[in-house]
Amino acid sequence: MKALRSNAGQLARLLLALALWLPAAAAIAGIDAKYPELRKAFPEATRFGDIEGTPPAAAVYRGDKVVGYAFETAMVAPVPAYSGKPINILVAIGADGSIRDTRVLEQSEPILLVGIPVQRLYDFVARYVGHRVDDRIVVGSGDGNVHIDAISSATVTSMVANETIMNAALKVAASRHVIAGAATGAGRPANQVRQDNYRPADWASLVAHGAIGHLHLSRQQVAAAFRGQPESGLVDDPTAPPAAGHGADTFIDLWFTDVTPPVVGRNLLGDAAWADLAKRLQPGDTAVAAMANGIYSFKGLGYVRGGIFDRLHLLQDGKLVLFKDADLVPMGDAVLRGEPAFAEQAVFIVHHAATGFDATRPWTLQLLVNRQIGPLRSLYHTFTRDYRMPADYTTHPASAASGIALPADAPLWQRVWYGRRVDIALLLAGLGVLTLILAFQDWLVKYPHLLERVRVGYLVYTLVFIGWYGLAQLSVVNIFTFIQATLHGFRWSTFLMDPMIFILWVFVAATLLLLGRGVYCGWLCPFGALQVLVNKLARRLRVPQFELPQYVHERLWAIKYLILLVLFGLSLQSLATAEHYAEVEPFKTAITLHFARSWGYLLYALALVAVSAFNNKFYCRYVCPLGAGLAISGRFHLFEWLRRRKECGRPCQICANECEVRAINQIGQINFNECHYCLDCQVTYNNDHKCPPLVERRKKRERAARPLPTPVLVTGAQTPQPATEQATST
Repeated sequence: MKALRSNAGQLARLLLALALWLPAAAAIAGIDAKYPELRKAFPEATRFGDIEGTPPAAAVYRGDKVVGYAFETAMVAPVPAYSGKPINILVAIGADGSIRDTRVLEQSEPILLVGIPVQRLYDFVARYVGHRVDDRIVVGSGDGNVHIDAISSATVTSMVANETIMNAALKVAASRHVIAGAATGAGRPANQVRQDNYRPADWASLVAHGAIGHLHLSRQQVAAAFRGQPESGLVDDPTAPPAAGHGADTFIDLWFTDVTPPVVGRNLLGDAAWADLAKRLQPGDTAVAAMANGIYSFKGLGYVRGGIFDRLHLLQDGKLVLFKDADLVPMGDAVLRGEPAFAEQAVFIVHHAATGFDATRPWTLQLLVNRQIGPLRSLYHTFTRDYRMPADYTTHPASAASGIALPADAPLWQRVWYGRRVDIALLLAGLGVLTLILAFQDWLVKYPHLLERVRVGYLVYTLVFIGWYGLAQLSVVNIFTFIQATLHGFRWSTFLMDPMIFILWVFVAATLLLLGRGVYCGWLCPFGALQVLVNKLARRLRVPQFELPQYVHERLWAIKYLILLVLFGLSLQSLATAEHYAEVEPFKTAITLHFARSWGYLLYALALVAVSAFNNKFYCRYVCPLGAGLAISGRFHLFEWLRRRKECGRPCQICANECEVRAINQIGQINFNECHYCLDCQVTYNNDHKCPPLVERRKKRERAARPLPTPVLVTGAQTPQPATEQATST
């Protein structure tokens, strides 16, 4: 009995130990179970906490003491790279602010798939181990307390990885009080740029006031920075030691400024250009202008290959701001005005909501100079200049009647919607007008000249406002993104970040359900509107039109569905890969970037626009994967408001011959999968001078209304007599 009690006691103690051990085991089976390499970064750790907090990170414990944190950068500071997707990196930092581990978890960089081993990215990221989260790390050589060589021929990817690691580490370290003083939020700046202090000023006075920064490099200075490094071997290498007497020659003479303050922007850009620029800026955004002369271009070639300017950057609080092609403001070369004449100039928008950049605080301009020493290897040196906006250009929000109605802690998407409230109102008004057009189409088609003016006017609105201004060109990528979000954790906030795109998709979804694909393709697609307007102008100029034979035309319809199928298959494997091949859509070149792109993309877009002058909507009919996706989605629409008669196609072929996209077959049926809802067939349907049944009815009415001929009564005339009788009487 005693032995039994002893065994029972041992069993109880065993169960108690097991109960105490299970929570600890569950904790240890947390983030370190997913990433066992973290145990090497924290050999002293006894347990790992859950990923939690803002920004999300998992605490690492030794007993009850926190010895560090681990996190994924995609959760903390996602920075879009070449692929448009962030590089996700596992980062571990110690409680002393040191970086203990960095490992690439996921990347979609196309440049690492075409000759550059991905191992180079892994090796690059590993170099951050041992540095501190508050180190000022510069990719290449330059002004900074730590220099890390970039991946050869992948400079931009290197800088994106640098920004990703350091931004995320700073945010986590500051939020957990590992370090102090780091900018971690993306709320509104503490100060704001004054808009009420405009005064005329010339170039010299702005420079003297400190509003315009300057970086001048001679060839000798650049050559000295690369002294001791391998030579390029290129005959025209601008970084090579100059010939005797040419050391003072200008390598680059770069001037830069923030043109957001009206005293700078209006004087340099002119009133009209500055006003147009101001419309593009959201609350907290800023615009930086760069102007240069010399043998070195600050734009570089990165934006041509992947959409990122790889030579000019901004640095603030250890956070690097990269300029992308979408940030470039399309302005003519003669816009910027001043004493010097510049060979190269550009204006870039810095989005505060995405970067946390505060233009009223000090920042640094970085110019990256590269020396190519082989087909896959380059050396880099970074030159910098500090900049701070003059104090009289800024004001504290408490002294400004800003009228901001949102709370400071409002979600980011709400602040974006509030900032674009005027654009949203104009878009909703335009969609309201289109709704009225569709609702009263039966009345409107009876007035062909009025309908033509309304349609042309609306297409201009679509192209200029929705497309070139609002940048709300839909894409087949949007469909793939929605499908991926539905399959892998749907969040409304992801889609609410762009109010114009979101509102447009809601309207398109409704019209797909009710009327099919035609409403978007015929009225709301900016690139489609561009094609129609070009074709109408070409017809006015009597440009001959070319149409393919009917059997060829119908078979070419299949191309866009095949393209959609291929892209959809690629999106299941990798959305980034699908986005790359979705460049078959010329929308980014022609609409989003206003044709300001590399020559390959530009020629492709211009060719499709040119073809539309001879064959209306050639791209829409045969190539567009977005149109194919909408056709499939709207195949089973509820209503068919386009009217037909039994005589249509049997034998009348007028509507079929006049349809701008040839969506009416030979028996008079409308193929709603291909119809663009232009309403031309409805104009003919109601025209009693073109539609044969109506023509016949009109003629019957006219004959019925025509009065009968009145008989003519002849008086005072004699009846002619036969000639024999006349002779007898004579």
